[in-house]
Amino acid sequence: QVQLVESGGGLVQAGGSLRLSCAASGRTFSNYAMAWFRQAPGKEREFVAAIRWIGRSTHYTDSAKGRFTISRDNAKNTQYLQMNSLKPEDTAMYYCAARPDRGLAYITSPALDLGSWGQGTQVTVSS
Repeated sequence: QVQLVESGGGLVQAGGSLRLSCAASGRTFSNYAMAWFRQAPGKEREFVAAIRWIGRSTHYTDSAKGRFTISRDNAKNTQYLQMNSLKPEDTAMYYCAARPDRGLAYITSPALDLGSWGQGTQVTVSS
């Protein structure tokens, strides 16, 4: 089982930037995809970004394209989410996820019984 710990959240003004980190432990990351999800109050958890083990390709939800960048450092067992041009609608609890790379539909699913999840880090964007 993989243990995930997020950090880097906080309060930022609209237009600002934050960099989230997710440190993993407990197993090797070989063949694992990494992803970020978020959940705003009263809303369902949604996919934000993912980076695959296969080909290291990246995928983003439409609202994140052009503003967010996901990356991973396998030597450090850490993934990152650089968020620029933040908007108030980006306000949410952000969760790190790790799961076997079994295809895009699998790694972008917000289902809680898939893979491992961190405890979350709060991002608040003020207008």
